[in-house]
Amino acid sequence: MGRTSRLSVLLTGFAAAAMIAGSAAAAEMTLRASHQWPGGKGDVRDEMVQMIKSEVEAADVGVTIQVYPGKSLFKPKQQWEAMVKGQLDISAFPLDYASGMHPQFSATLMPGLVKNHEHAKRLNDSPFMADIKKIIDDAGVVVISDAWLAGGFASSKKCILEPEDAKGQTLRAAGPAFEQMLAAAGASINAMPSSEIYTGIQTGVLDGANTSSGSFVSYRIYEQVKCLTEPGENALWFMYEPILMSKQSWDKLDDAQKAAFTAAGQKAEDFFFGAAKSLDTKLVEVYKKNGVEVVSMSPEQQAKWVAIAKDSSYKNFAEKVPGGKELIEKALAVE
Repeated sequence: MGRTSRLSVLLTGFAAAAMIAGSAAAAEMTLRASHQWPGGKGDVRDEMVQMIKSEVEAADVGVTIQVYPGKSLFKPKQQWEAMVKGQLDISAFPLDYASGMHPQFSATLMPGLVKNHEHAKRLNDSPFMADIKKIIDDAGVVVISDAWLAGGFASSKKCILEPEDAKGQTLRAAGPAFEQMLAAAGASINAMPSSEIYTGIQTGVLDGANTSSGSFVSYRIYEQVKCLTEPGENALWFMYEPILMSKQSWDKLDDAQKAAFTAAGQKAEDFFFGAAKSLDTKLVEVYKKNGVEVVSMSPEQQAKWVAIAKDSSYKNFAEKVPGGKELIEKALAVE
């Protein structure tokens, strides 16, 4: 072999090695995950994110995940736009927080629309959620894990069971649909993320709030209230809080990395389903232990709230949101 041929072989070898090295470098990536809840043992949404991190990193596909809890990277409602723009990779995100940009998302926090945890699980595979997920996907975000949390009411003034109990109280309601229902019942509304409820009640800006069982515990709201209306058998409050990923980040993954995320997301979703139900039990235990009165809505009391919601939240959603009437009908069709 002549000198020119040997040089050609060497150069070809170097080029191939460089391509392999370049591919390996490209495959190694660190993704950022953000959420608003406290880190560590204490909030199941953080545990979901940590589980996905552990599973993906254990799969050894060249991905590491840095988790930023406690709104330390982005403010709660800023996370959606950050994912759309590719500035944030992953988030545990209450979808209704983005209803200002996509009003259809308010259907995932509609009073009385979800009956219980098993019903929520059936909704995940329904035409209703297929429509919601198409909007998510079209916006530039991918669902990694489905998650629904039950919730209730808490007040520093009086127990909230009947709609009349909300009258005259200033309440934080998670999302437009609950705000409309509570306003129709005679409450004043002060909107804020769940991470600000504690301070709101402490400073007198709020009398009470509704939020998820997980947030009621992890934010230690029991230190500021006198009465809790637990989710119980007649839950009025359910919210979709999935694990989401920027589509820009997803599209950068190779097949092995996507498979690792898909498997990790399913494992986290399965874990969450069991954990979400136990959160309701833990909620009652923690609040009773801290001297808070705990009450449960009867079917008749829940029906009174749903009647108000149908004349306010449901009606407004059907009339003003594109495709709103159809979304409500598809959700109500799921038994």
